Amino acid sequence: MIMRRVVVTGLGAVTPIGNDLASTWEAMCAGRHGITPITKFDTEGFKATLAAEVKNFDPSLYMERAELRRNELCTIFGIAAADQAVKDSGIMGHIEPERFGTYFSTGVGGVNVAVTESEKIAKKGPGRVSPYGITMLMPNDAAGEVSIRFNAQGPSFGIVSACASSNHALGEAYRAIAHGYADAIIAGGSEAAIIPITVASFTNCMALTKTNDPDRASIPFDAQRSGFVMGEGAAALILEEYEHAKARGARIYAEFCGYGATSDAHHITAPDPEAKGGSRAIRMAYEQAGVDTDKIYINAHGTSTPMNDKIETLAIKKALGEDLARKVMISSTKSMTGHMLGAAGAVEAVASVMALYTGVVPPTVGLQEADPNCDLDYVPNVKREAEIELALSSSLGFGGHNACIAFKKVRD
Repeated sequence: MIMRRVVVTGLGAVTPIGNDLASTWEAMCAGRHGITPITKFDTEGFKATLAAEVKNFDPSLYMERAELRRNELCTIFGIAAADQAVKDSGIMGHIEPERFGTYFSTGVGGVNVAVTESEKIAKKGPGRVSPYGITMLMPNDAAGEVSIRFNAQGPSFGIVSACASSNHALGEAYRAIAHGYADAIIAGGSEAAIIPITVASFTNCMALTKTNDPDRASIPFDAQRSGFVMGEGAAALILEEYEHAKARGARIYAEFCGYGATSDAHHITAPDPEAKGGSRAIRMAYEQAGVDTDKIYINAHGTSTPMNDKIETLAIKKALGEDLARKVMISSTKSMTGHMLGAAGAVEAVASVMALYTGVVPPTVGLQEADPNCDLDYVPNVKREAEIELALSSSLGFGGHNACIAFKKVRD
């Protein structure tokens, strides 16, 4: 089968550091994080009290009041990011609906609705439960709503694989276009799960940091890292077949050139200590990209948990070889956005594409104390201007899911 080329022609983002692409990218390059004390609920009695919340977001920019009532915040974030990306791409009016798809993911979806509607039953009886409760709860709700909004009648999926979800959505969308099943796809992920039950559960499974210092909370690869910080938001990319994009004169940010997906088959929350699955996913994406260069940027999963950052460093060394691994630039933008769970891969894909497009590598902020187990170039604290030929973005999810995607500069 002849693989068709796939490019990125539109970007959108709603994140803890900005409510659109421009503000998010500016904050990333400035090394400005969005971590603050949780405002969404009273944290009295909670050991973890910080999060990276979306701030000053105005959903009325994207939908009417009636739409807001029937959509959960996770989906609202997703619609907003998709709307930005579609407008950025200029694709509407240039794509056949039957050839236009939607691959939009989440990690936990409308979990907040399950909680609030259960409380309604307990307090007011079943008659008071929202008729939209089940649709707001569905993990595929954002994919469906985005598809409806843009009349995307091609393949449509809501992929769920924990923190690897949106990387899987992007990778599978890439394959669908490359293999001829669609000409363009809105791909990405969304999450809005900063609620008591998730914060408490993540804390009790020893995943969240318990520090009360926002500047020392999400510090990937630092020796003092103590867990991740929950984030929320969404990001979307318009993936398009190269000739289709070229014919309509679209701006092309980058070429999507590789995808690797594996499973650790080891433990439901802990990574394989030998990094076998993670390293294979990275190597698959790297080899498929076929770019012979050491001018590489890796947007790492980089959660700021003691185990992840150590194992991911090992995975990069195994995938690329020790010599090349020491030449690449690596950063974790989770140091600024927190861990956006099912939206993380999409936001980090946007960062990877923008690094290629602008020649600026965003930093890993808060990295002060070196860890001997994390001994690569993590672009600490300050952005770096650099010529990049290849960008990789890796995501590792609970369940042992690993996904890595690759982008390169477009060459005619």
